[in-house]
Amino acid sequence: MASSTIYNIFFRKNSSFYATIFASAFFTKIGFDIFADKVWESANAGMQWKDVKPRFLNNEEEEE
Repeated sequence: MASSTIYNIFFRKNSSFYATIFASAFFTKIGFDIFADKVWESANAGMQWKDVKPRFLNNEEEEE
């Protein structure tokens, strides 16, 4: 059965259990960070430095 295989691989030994927990937390954090960055960038599109930088640099060149 699949459940007994998962248990034997990931949860039977204490070291395997902790490794599974740490790996899950690590990849969950990476996934959440990527998701949060995408939401932030879409909510603030056009207001970030990477979006307005060309306008400011062009204005400085025109003033000189």
